[in-house]
Amino acid sequence: MTDFGALRSPLTFLKTQLQDVPNQDLLEAEELWWKHDGLPISHAIDRAGTPWLRMFDRYGKRVDEILYPPEYQTMLRRGYRSGVVWRALEEKSLLPTYLLMHTISFYDPGICCPYTVSLGTAVPLAKYGSAELQSRFLPQLTRKDDSVWQGATWMTEIKGGSDLGAAVETIARPSANYWQLTGDKYFTSNANAELAVVAARPEGAAAGVRGLALFLVPRHRENGDLNYFIRRLKDKIATRSVPTGEIELRDSEAHLLGSADSGIYLILEVLNLSRVANSVVSVALAQRAMADALSYAEHRAAFGKPILEHPLLHHQFETRLGSLRAAFALAWESVHLLSEVWMQRPPYSDRYHLFRLVAHLAKYWTAEFAVDSAKWAMEVHGGLGVLAEYGAERWLREAVILAIWEGTPHRQILDALEVMDRKQAHKLLFAHLAAFAPTQDLQAMQSEVDRHLRLPANEKEALAEPLFKKLAVFTAETLGRK
Repeated sequence: MTDFGALRSPLTFLKTQLQDVPNQDLLEAEELWWKHDGLPISHAIDRAGTPWLRMFDRYGKRVDEILYPPEYQTMLRRGYRSGVVWRALEEKSLLPTYLLMHTISFYDPGICCPYTVSLGTAVPLAKYGSAELQSRFLPQLTRKDDSVWQGATWMTEIKGGSDLGAAVETIARPSANYWQLTGDKYFTSNANAELAVVAARPEGAAAGVRGLALFLVPRHRENGDLNYFIRRLKDKIATRSVPTGEIELRDSEAHLLGSADSGIYLILEVLNLSRVANSVVSVALAQRAMADALSYAEHRAAFGKPILEHPLLHHQFETRLGSLRAAFALAWESVHLLSEVWMQRPPYSDRYHLFRLVAHLAKYWTAEFAVDSAKWAMEVHGGLGVLAEYGAERWLREAVILAIWEGTPHRQILDALEVMDRKQAHKLLFAHLAAFAPTQDLQAMQSEVDRHLRLPANEKEALAEPLFKKLAVFTAETLGRK
């Protein structure tokens, strides 16, 4: 009989997947806290739904304060203290950050959204910010106590996030000491952040993505007034542990990161951090859904024995455990590659383009696997799976957002086609996998990709998904053999 015990613990699962797990004491302490203290808070926040936005104080002054129960801050701030942001910059490695995210996401996937966008604020500031900006803001984002600032990454406007060149209408105008941004951001995760990186178009810049720039926007102006306004909070299907809203920028004080003509590269670098996080969170969520299903299947009896002992369900658990391991291998490869290239600047190396393709494959496949696993876990619970009081339905709600956030499956497929066409990233991938894949299988996969890339443009795009899915599974299973 297969031992499914590793499903019950994020750290135990990590130990089965990695030869060496850094910071095991840290991860063990994190897991212990979540088991005993974090879970009740997380469940209460999820059941409470959308938090309340208090827009004015008693004197009529605009304050835009998001009101959560005090326990929420206890849950949220713990991850920051543990180092989900500061360790990346202090230790010059992303591995501790994503290991923490995997551990935390097993208990609450949504809370890793604030951590991810805070990381996505700190990294471009550390990489492209002026010395003055870094000294002014970076220490606030890397504090190790509860006074730490949160970050946010605001790109999307009402026309959507995929076609940023056409959708971003926020305008940036230079002034004496800073830029002024005016526009509306429609999906703004972590809407109460003290600092955000924001996509905008400098006045007079070229149309399309080449005219975009990336700006740092503090929550307060230099005179202490609000620098942006929260129009409303979104009532979402899940991820209730992060407030998502609509933001109004009205001559908001902002600071340019990098150069005005290189913004699209900085924006995509921020998205890379989020897409890799999305992959790690997806695997952790799938593991949690399977762990809950396992616990139920061990105790629920039907036809004289626990349902786990029935051959069909037992085989499903075995198959899904294998798929979970492959999904983790794919997600973790994207982490490792990103950790190699995250400080590169354009023009990027071949290694960076290899990372891009692996990240698209990982973001696509792990999110799809999370949704499918959460749906299956509900089915294992039978009728109880649809009842909110037992928790199985939550993982499906959380998983559906992972498939959409930071680029839908369509976006991952199209961006992967682009990096294969323009940078020959598929050849880099096959060379990367050569030591682990059976030669015949590798050659067959490469021939199939080559044939597809020679198709006429419309046909190449229209028929891309089956091939992309096959390539993702092939890559995941190959990396699982490492």
